[in-house]
Amino acid sequence: MKKFVTVLLIAIVISLTAFSLVSCKKDNATIVRVNEVTHSVFYAPLYVAINNGYFLEEGLTIELTNGGGSDKTMTAIMSGQAHIGLAGPETAVYVNAGGSSNYPVVFGQLTTKDGSFLIGRNPTTDFKWSSLEGSEIIGGRKGGMPAMCLEYALYKNGLINGTNITINYDVQFDLIASAFGSGTGDYCTMFEPVATSYQNAGKGYVLTDVGTEAGEVPYTCFMATKEYIKDNQNTVKSFMKAILKGIDFVMNNDDLTVANALLPSFADTSATDLQSAVKAYKAIGAFKTNPVMEESDYNKLLDILKFAGVIDANIPFDQIIDNSIVNSLTR
Repeated sequence: MKKFVTVLLIAIVISLTAFSLVSCKKDNATIVRVNEVTHSVFYAPLYVAINNGYFLEEGLTIELTNGGGSDKTMTAIMSGQAHIGLAGPETAVYVNAGGSSNYPVVFGQLTTKDGSFLIGRNPTTDFKWSSLEGSEIIGGRKGGMPAMCLEYALYKNGLINGTNITINYDVQFDLIASAFGSGTGDYCTMFEPVATSYQNAGKGYVLTDVGTEAGEVPYTCFMATKEYIKDNQNTVKSFMKAILKGIDFVMNNDDLTVANALLPSFADTSATDLQSAVKAYKAIGAFKTNPVMEESDYNKLLDILKFAGVIDANIPFDQIIDNSIVNSLTR
């Protein structure tokens, strides 16, 4: 575990990452730099809050960048490139376990299931997890939530990496689709809308989702360093007010209406594909309608991290999670 955490901390210190930039701007608004782990309909409430002007209503200008992996998002937070990160809470656990004094704190949970879908090269009408035995699956970076939830789902079905199945951890998260398309692996996982677009292009087939099999877990959260939260309480509260508006819009409108609100954030994706993606995520209960992380869910996260062999000790809930900001807000 010490080796794993050390590698992450070294990456945070030395990594210089180039990010694409998306902004919503207003004169005299407070600028908040947000780095997302990937760009996916899985984070629909965030994009709705941007596109519907909810952040601007709260006096905030959002500068959104894409990390392309939770380790890179954590690098952006710890280096000051980003004020707020949207990533798996496991990265906050790793940094805390590594002994950092200004470790990141989770102040809002956005998703409550794994958001990836299993992609195969051939269609099937009666998918069974057992059919994966003997195959190779591109699973993402070891220690990241997509890989760990996949491991957990496979284990529930008697499939153990290195024994009767192979999980490929060597492909960078944002390069999985291209690696699979070039012939690597028998299966892979993708988020939406990439999964739907990939299938519609005839390159592969969506077989099932990982989230239902892995079960509820605090998957993606908003986090910032302790210092940023302490020094910017009002900004963080305003940020979460806008997110709550985005959550309500997504949950209280039909899939097509939500898809149309997402279009400015997905210029290369059709409204039809976005509608399918929204429907898929709603179907598995992916969105956390109340962004408070429960201690029982946090403990399940720790169980998954221990199962994956990336930590060997408990990190106290109140060191990582701060629900006071969300609890102070009303809808």
